[in-house]
Amino acid sequence: MTDQSGQSDLRMGIVGFGLRASLARYAHRPGEGSRVTVVCDTAERGRRDAAARIEGVRVVASLDEILAPHVRSEVDAVLVLTPDHVHAEHAVRTLEAGIPTFVEKPLATSIADADRILAAAHRTRTRLYVGHNMRHLPVVTAMREVIEAGTIGQVKAVWCRHFVSAGGDYYFKDWHADRRNTTGLLLQKGAHDIDVIHWLAGAYSRRVSAVGALAVYGAITDHRDNSDRRMADWYSLDNWPPTEQRELHPVVDVEDISMAHLVLEGGVLASYQQCHFTPDYWRNYTVIGTKGRLENFGDGPGAVVKVWTRRTDAYREDADEVIEVPAADTTGHGGADPLLVAEFVRFAREGGETMTSPVAAREAVAAGACATSSLRTGGGAVDVPALDPELVEWFEGGQVPEAAEEAGVAAGGGG
Repeated sequence: MTDQSGQSDLRMGIVGFGLRASLARYAHRPGEGSRVTVVCDTAERGRRDAAARIEGVRVVASLDEILAPHVRSEVDAVLVLTPDHVHAEHAVRTLEAGIPTFVEKPLATSIADADRILAAAHRTRTRLYVGHNMRHLPVVTAMREVIEAGTIGQVKAVWCRHFVSAGGDYYFKDWHADRRNTTGLLLQKGAHDIDVIHWLAGAYSRRVSAVGALAVYGAITDHRDNSDRRMADWYSLDNWPPTEQRELHPVVDVEDISMAHLVLEGGVLASYQQCHFTPDYWRNYTVIGTKGRLENFGDGPGAVVKVWTRRTDAYREDADEVIEVPAADTTGHGGADPLLVAEFVRFAREGGETMTSPVAAREAVAAGACATSSLRTGGGAVDVPALDPELVEWFEGGQVPEAAEEAGVAAGGGG
């Protein structure tokens, strides 16, 4: 099947049909540029859901089956949507098979695994894309445009408060609650915001410290193995207050409130606070520069970004500039998900620049992992290890094999 330009649809495989299987609706658009040809899931429910939602799709139970020659020939690119702690296991294999690979965020749950994924893409010269969809979120792009225009001057501080009313349902009833699968929510959930902090500041974290606690959900004694269910089976706004949550995961050992301080390159200071038992659900960013500051109020349709650039002696609700965030598709993270998948489809097919970055995704994991280490060892400062400069050069150069060869780096296969 071909799209309106006459190009054949990019044939896509999906590895893992669980929480982020919602991306399939944007990947499977026969005649519009891409279609899903095969889905792999080890769980019978995932395979059943894929067969019901994607007409004519091939459904298999293991990654080995996707990589088998007769199926591999039907796959041009792949989405790795499995639980976070097995991203490296699956992504390294698809990259080594030469398949352009989308990895859901966070890239991994450890610095070592994140670096292993990047090294595999570099070694095989295979295109790697990481699904940090918030870089496509209208409120975030609006803030970045203000910063890039120089309106608030040079960025010196970024603050983010993340209120997560859905925390009990989203993160404490399934595998997310077990630190063996996530490291912690300061990494798993925080990678979103840490990446945005880095993007707005134009710099990565080099030293971090954090505090946190399992303040509410640790006291709940009602537990259940929910592996037979999905979040949609238990999610409800009626699950309130947090202290009355029921049927939590059998293992609950991740923090439900955390606060991190970040020292970024160039001396930019940042802070990130995350709470999973608030009544409201949104992110509030404040960015302070040498000429002013900006702040968002709301992060979905109807949100505004306010900018102050004149000195006063009190808070002014009537900011010097008010940017109304344009209405977008209210599904798929406020319209970010369809843009994310469309960018990957184009990148897998043609290459070129992207709004997301494997290096940035790794740096978000590294900052989150080091902050979690600080949190659990008394809150002292932890240095964030730098990525191998050769990998930085490769990815920031656009993952172009020819450029690497001209620089004297021997190219491998795939990509």
